[in-house]
Amino acid sequence: MADSLDMVNRDPNNLNDHIKVKFEDVLGEPEGAHSIDCVWKLAYTCFSCWLGLCYKISTLLCGICIAAEWGCEFAEVAFYHVWFITPMLKMCEMNCAVCTKLMRTCLSCCVEPCCEACGALFHKFKK
Repeated sequence: MADSLDMVNRDPNNLNDHIKVKFEDVLGEPEGAHSIDCVWKLAYTCFSCWLGLCYKISTLLCGICIAAEWGCEFAEVAFYHVWFITPMLKMCEMNCAVCTKLMRTCLSCCVEPCCEACGALFHKFKK
């Protein structure tokens, strides 16, 4: 399973497109307010280095545990859907079918004759 992972494109479904962490997405100097070139280059180097280092350390220390927790959470959601929610929806659907049939029967017995009588009464009217 892990052998089939795409190690280059790690977000194939673009789940985190909203997260912008490149230097150019976070920092920018407008025209007329430029720092010295060496400062801008060093800022880029520091930003990129610390971003990569802190992210890698955070994922090393927490990533596996957090992934395990999310695996448990989604397993729980799947369990509830398979064993509780879907059967309850099916039971509700079955009970609603009985209620629908009962309502149609009552309407066809009580309301339909009145509607037909009113329709017959106004049927004779013409422009």
